Amino acid sequence: MSGTAKASVGECTEILSGFAFNSKQFGDGGDLPIIRIRDIVRGYSETFYNGDFDPKFTIYDGDILIGMDGEFNRAKWKGGEALLNQRVCRISSNTDQLDSSYLFHFLPPALKKIEDETPFVTVKHLSVKKIRDIEIPLPSLEEQRRIAGILDKAEALRAKRRAALNLLASLSQSIFLEMFGDPVANPMEWPVKNSGSLFAVPPRIGTTIPARGTGVLVVRVGEVGSSQIAFGKCGRVEIPDKDFEKFKLEEGDVIIARAIGSKNQLGKASLFLGHGEPVVIDSHVMRMRPDKTECDPVWFYSFLSSDRGKLILQKAGGATAVQFNINAKQAASLKIPVPPLKLQQQFADRILSLEKLKAAHRKSLAELDALFASLQDRAFKGELGNIES
Repeated sequence: MSGTAKASVGECTEILSGFAFNSKQFGDGGDLPIIRIRDIVRGYSETFYNGDFDPKFTIYDGDILIGMDGEFNRAKWKGGEALLNQRVCRISSNTDQLDSSYLFHFLPPALKKIEDETPFVTVKHLSVKKIRDIEIPLPSLEEQRRIAGILDKAEALRAKRRAALNLLASLSQSIFLEMFGDPVANPMEWPVKNSGSLFAVPPRIGTTIPARGTGVLVVRVGEVGSSQIAFGKCGRVEIPDKDFEKFKLEEGDVIIARAIGSKNQLGKASLFLGHGEPVVIDSHVMRMRPDKTECDPVWFYSFLSSDRGKLILQKAGGATAVQFNINAKQAASLKIPVPPLKLQQQFADRILSLEKLKAAHRKSLAELDALFASLQDRAFKGELGNIES
């Protein structure tokens, strides 16, 4: 934006860093939900704080939050009144020269630039000083609101596509329950088998070698949790040939998060249907390889992904002081109601048809994401021209 006034973010915003609340006072119920980094993007928290607190750390719907570790995400809070925990900050305009919606849309590329330039050993950290030092262009308020309006409309299109994908995901669960019933109650009285009898090989935990920038594609817990692995986010690992054979994925493998900080996320799964290059798993992930003469991989993935199937797995797992986990022996000892293989295969055919529809929606969403990124880039260079909001 040539000729446009500029300021540092610190000059025109107020930034409130979260408080280090005592985790011993966290629970499933209490005074108010507590917002941690994992809650920012999804917009709600299932963890509550019990105890006294300073009201200044209270967050409300619409507040803009930034995660200070890992990926430097920003989002508007939508989970109701809650408390701001450490390593999360709230940012708000403190001047009538900066529109809040304009600030909201400006932040992601600026934070991404910092993230890309931040060195790390295990997790990247963001400081408030780095945020304050960001330079922000300040066109007229009218222009700021026009830019925000254009980006709001583009974001609404992306949100609708994501909602359609979520609807298709819930349809998959509905089909599962319709055909097989609740896996815990087992109303159709399917024979109950040990999960180990359904596997071609025992469950395998992945490599402990840390991911770096080169080597074989490695799947970590952050890339697991939907029907398709998020390959675009995977790291890479330099792994010896002998270990590659132990940890590689084959078509039809089901992988789960087997060690993670949230009990609700323990066991989140993905189905590997192949990729254009070799893929391995890391030590926080477990591979299960269904014996296709005993169970269909799509059915088994859907069982683990169902709310009640995941409950069976989570009850079999354990916990340490820092994370919830399940080991290979426990994963091979799940009590699973197993319907006839032919019925599983009929279910798989229906789900794979849904997956084709989901793939079309994902392609459309990717195109909308690219359009949004282009608009966002042009917006803060003053290149949106006469596009109407």
